[in-house]
Amino acid sequence: MTTPGRGLHGRVLDALGPAITAGEYPPGSVLRTDELAQRFDVSRSVMREAVRVLESMHLVESRRRVGVTVRPRAEWNVYDPQVIRWRLAGADRPHQLRSLTVLRSAVEPVAAGLAATHATAEQCAELTRCALGMVATSRGHRLQDYLVHDVAFHRMILVASRNEMFARLGDVVAEVLAGRTHHEVMFEDPDPAAVTLHVQLAEAVREGDPVRAERLTREITVGALQELDILAP
Repeated sequence: MTTPGRGLHGRVLDALGPAITAGEYPPGSVLRTDELAQRFDVSRSVMREAVRVLESMHLVESRRRVGVTVRPRAEWNVYDPQVIRWRLAGADRPHQLRSLTVLRSAVEPVAAGLAATHATAEQCAELTRCALGMVATSRGHRLQDYLVHDVAFHRMILVASRNEMFARLGDVVAEVLAGRTHHEVMFEDPDPAAVTLHVQLAEAVREGDPVRAERLTREITVGALQELDILAP
C-alpha cells in the first residue's frame, strides 16, 4: 500500500525501496528509468522524483549515459527511518533488529544517565506518564497501545539527555520498537519485568540518580537482546 501523501512516486518507492534493500537489485545493478516508468505506468518526472528520494537515502546514484546504479550497502543511510522500515520488512529483519538493538544498548544507558542529571520537571513528569501508560496497556494483548507509550518513553530519555546527537536517534529507536511489534517479534504481552524496569527508570531520572538510571537502562536493552534470541534468532 502506498504511503499516504506521497502520490505516484510513493507507489514507486514502496516497490523499489524494499526490492533494493532486500538485495533483489544487487550493488552495481543499473536501473533504467525509462523501463521503470513504463513498468510502473508513471511519467518520467514521477520516476525522477522517486529516484531523487532513493538518492537522498544513498541507495542509488545517477550517472550520465549509465543510468541509476544501486550503491553498495556500506554506503546506504542506514539511519534513515524509511530504510530501516524497508529492511525490517524483508529477509534481513533478524540482522537488522539485532544491529539496531545493539545500537540502543550502546547509546540509551548513557543517555539515561545524562537524563537523570539534566531532565526538567516537565520531562520527568512525561517519563512517569509514559511509564504508567506502559503499565496500563501491558496486559490484554494491547501491543499497539503499549507501543505508543514505549516509543514516547524512549524518545523522552534521549531528548532529556540534552545531547542533540542522542536526541536525533529518536526516530531510529522508534522504528526498532515499532518493527518488533508490527513484525510480531514480541510476546503477546510485554515482559512484566521489563515494564517494571521502565517505571523504576522514570523514578531514577526523577530522583537525579544517573548511576541507577544507566544500570536500569542497560538491563532493559539486555532484556531486549535476549528476547531477540528467542523470537528472532
